[in-house]
Amino acid sequence: MKQLGLNAPVFSTEPVYRLGLLTMYDQFLSRKQVSEFDLFTLDDIDSAFQSVTRLTYSQNHHLSGKGEGIVIAPHVAGHLLGGTVWKITKDGEDVIYAVDFNHRKERHLNGTVLGSFVRPAVLITDAYNALNNQPYRRQKDKEFGDILKKTLRAGGNVLLPVDTAGRVLELILMLESYWTDENLNYPIYFLTYVASSTIDYVKSFLEWMSDSIAKSFEQTRENIFLLKYVTLLVNKTDLDNAPDGPKVVLASMASLEAGFSHDIFVEWGNDVKNLVLFTERGQFATLARMLQADPPPKAVKVTVSKRVPLVGEELIAYEEEQNRIKKEEALKASLLKEEELKASHGADNNTSDPMVVDSGNNHPPPEGMSGAGPRGGGYRDIFIDGFVPPSTSVAPMFPYYENTSEWDDFGEVINPDDYVIKDEDMDQTAMHVGGDINGKLDENAASLILDTKPSKVISDERTTSSSYNLQPEKKQTEKRGRDANQQDSAEAKSGSRSKDAERTTTRNDEDAGHTATRNVDAAEQKSQTRN
Repeated sequence: MKQLGLNAPVFSTEPVYRLGLLTMYDQFLSRKQVSEFDLFTLDDIDSAFQSVTRLTYSQNHHLSGKGEGIVIAPHVAGHLLGGTVWKITKDGEDVIYAVDFNHRKERHLNGTVLGSFVRPAVLITDAYNALNNQPYRRQKDKEFGDILKKTLRAGGNVLLPVDTAGRVLELILMLESYWTDENLNYPIYFLTYVASSTIDYVKSFLEWMSDSIAKSFEQTRENIFLLKYVTLLVNKTDLDNAPDGPKVVLASMASLEAGFSHDIFVEWGNDVKNLVLFTERGQFATLARMLQADPPPKAVKVTVSKRVPLVGEELIAYEEEQNRIKKEEALKASLLKEEELKASHGADNNTSDPMVVDSGNNHPPPEGMSGAGPRGGGYRDIFIDGFVPPSTSVAPMFPYYENTSEWDDFGEVINPDDYVIKDEDMDQTAMHVGGDINGKLDENAASLILDTKPSKVISDERTTSSSYNLQPEKKQTEKRGRDANQQDSAEAKSGSRSKDAERTTTRNDEDAGHTATRNVDAAEQKSQTRN
């Protein structure tokens, strides 16, 4: 925001603020490990999120300034933890901004409250999934779990490219539930740079989740995100050191463009027993979207990049360059300091110093006092116990601050905001590693930030053949489409046969009518002949 000159106010809920911050950290660290990423820094992320105003559900917030008279309020969207449908009110007219909402109640979220709004003036929404025919949750969960179980029992690994702290929460609870019901013991790993911090924050957001979770916690005091089967990892080394055997890995990023999911995809893609399972539609022009649009088996060219430390001549050249830069900076600093000293000494010479006796004054000394004695004229060093005036001081004295506070009949007027501890100050005070709820980063992520070893990024192209990838929702939709087409075809055929039968019956009736008419005419002719 600072680089683009943006200063507009930003509003969100507390979960979106906290988990969004971790998501941006994970994005930055993932990009930094595979490229010379300089679009923004971690300081830019912190600066941008400091301008966020956090609201609770159904809280009316009155805008000021150019937005005077506008009231905004967030409501439950049901798609993500803390996700919102915004109600914007102006002069009695309501505008509903509803993007990414979900009507269904899920394991950790309530459904959206979109249906509770009565005749808004404007409804702004999207049609991203308008053509998708979603199956029932039980059916979808069963198909999802059966695919995993089939792959694992065949000796393969399963990779689920996921986001950092969004829909992955529902997937984690789904896997926990399925593993409990089926009594499975295959390991599950959640691998991001901020995995531990993400789950720690989520544990404290139970009041933002579904009513059933809040009620269960009140009765049993058990947190649903005390995970039993899912292991949290913050670096790939821990995954590489895990025991051999089939496993499920939820790794960021969902696009497969960078991050742990990209590395694991390249590593596992050549084994036909492994499965890459997409749980959401990939973003446009990403590797995930390309694989979904044109599924394997086929050869896929990918660029593999990694950061390695500098060694040998490259390291020597880098150190020499850094030494040269340091010398130049030190020289500039010394020159600047000399200029400041000259300017301050010039001011000292032109300014009368009350702490110094000026010998230029030709006032005669008092009677009985000689100018040649120790009390005679001339510059003298004045010693004040406990205070040594700086050499650049024009008039050395103890600092004095004028009290500009206001007073009324009851005493000094105070501003309560001066005594409020801001959230960002608390975050800075509690900034420490280890995955604690007050910390922001896991130990591995913090070590990457604090790592100052000179390094470079090396890249090479590889060809991998992904054996299998699947979209359960898409296949189910296609299957239902085929069933509907077959049903429509059967009904069309049945209708055609019925129409043929109707036409045959009609023709038979017409023939019978014509036959009866002919018989009547013949009888009348015979009767007239006899007469």
